[in-house]
Amino acid sequence: MLTNHYDIVIIGSGMGGLVCGDVLSREGYSVCILEKNKQIGGCLQTYVREKVIFDSGVHYLGGLGKGQNLYQVFQYLGIMDKLKLERMEEDVFDKIITEHDEKEYVFAQGYENFIGKLLVDFPNEEKALRLYCDKIKEVCNRFPLYNLRSGGGFADKAEVMEIDTRAFIESITDDTKLQSVLVGNNMLYAGQPGKTPFYVHAMILNSYIESSWKCINGGSQIGKWMAKNIHDRGGIIKRNCEVKKIEVENGKVSHVTIDGDRKIYGKYFISNIHPVKTLEMTDTDIIKNVYRNRLKSLENSISNFTVNIIFEHNAFKYFQHNYYYFKEGQVWSMADYTDDNWPLGYVIFAGGGKTSKYAESMTILAYMKYDEVKQWDTTFNTVSETEDRGPEYEAFKKDKAEKLIDCVEEKFPGIRDCIKSYYTATPLSYRDYIGNGDGSMYGIVKDYRDPIKTLISPRTKLPNLYFTGQNLNLHGVLGAAMSGLVTCIDLMGNESIIEKIKNA
Repeated sequence: MLTNHYDIVIIGSGMGGLVCGDVLSREGYSVCILEKNKQIGGCLQTYVREKVIFDSGVHYLGGLGKGQNLYQVFQYLGIMDKLKLERMEEDVFDKIITEHDEKEYVFAQGYENFIGKLLVDFPNEEKALRLYCDKIKEVCNRFPLYNLRSGGGFADKAEVMEIDTRAFIESITDDTKLQSVLVGNNMLYAGQPGKTPFYVHAMILNSYIESSWKCINGGSQIGKWMAKNIHDRGGIIKRNCEVKKIEVENGKVSHVTIDGDRKIYGKYFISNIHPVKTLEMTDTDIIKNVYRNRLKSLENSISNFTVNIIFEHNAFKYFQHNYYYFKEGQVWSMADYTDDNWPLGYVIFAGGGKTSKYAESMTILAYMKYDEVKQWDTTFNTVSETEDRGPEYEAFKKDKAEKLIDCVEEKFPGIRDCIKSYYTATPLSYRDYIGNGDGSMYGIVKDYRDPIKTLISPRTKLPNLYFTGQNLNLHGVLGAAMSGLVTCIDLMGNESIIEKIKNA
């Protein structure tokens, strides 16, 4: 039955919002999700070019082995057996490659396998590698929800949240090459020297070392199955439906205003969009300026530039793993590029074709600062609301794409001759589709020097307004799913769903 009043109104259908909608609808709440885009899913969105599917954000997943954390979440949500997945090569999910070095350093699945493959290139570093892996497991074990455990206070995590990734890795080995290799895929979390906490590094790496997977035909299937669950329980997902204002009456949110001044009422409201953008839509003295300003002062992670390539038929050999590249000595400073030396690093994801021998497509990502596209800041372009940004913007994208492909060509000679066509995306593309203001890949930057400051509580001063999504705890599919669970637990006031997930 169509209505404009629900138990739960969720703003944004990213991973965190969909998890909240799916979980809470299971618990008997009526749910309405409001999504500004034509397609649901946030970073789960896919797009098609020349009949080839490209992911916008989910290029591979970790923790989907039987009994592992994301597997259990998906099992509880009833979608695990519906997903079309392909496990990546057990002996290599990522390869780290560097300028002026012909070796390809291998990250393998399974901790003993991970150590064994790196020992091939670092035969004298077994002690360091075991210290590294033991520390990852120890740190991950301090986070109860990550391990689907109930209970546990902040004190359990506090001690390990103040470990600096770079300092720790440099403390276990003097081998500078190994130091660089161990953080070689830090584009997964936009690593910063003297800032990125080791717990962020540990929780992300652990999930991939446990097991690494690719979604066949893209990650949007995750969102589609959760949306079906919500619909099947009477929930509503309204697309092309942008929230303009969060209205407060008598000390709590009464409704949200959407396009055309329509109103959607609810008992509880969950925002899956950036906390700063959420508060900009919320006019109330209950949320003090000191809190608003604190959130505004937090740094967002850098954005990226993407080239999505379609290959000529049977032209480029397929590889199932990913490649992370950085220029010599730049593993921690890839975001600190200049116009002259960009790109300082990139990551490559290959897309399989009809056969496993040749790649159908490839996605290349390199860091890009929002300032580079600031001159087109007033433009807005999505499938639902198209706008031509002009010839200068097109020329800018072409110039960047050619530079990035030139850089890739150095490690993959002849790749340019295999390209049939390519398409690009800039920080503006991510801004317009994700709605985060600056195209940030991973939301609010975590800082080991002040971990409390960069952790956002799901609760706000308004008793029925909650946050969820990647800005709370951790980014990525796993991180946003866990954030969704945190929000649900807080809203319901108990941890009963953790046992249900663990026993699914």
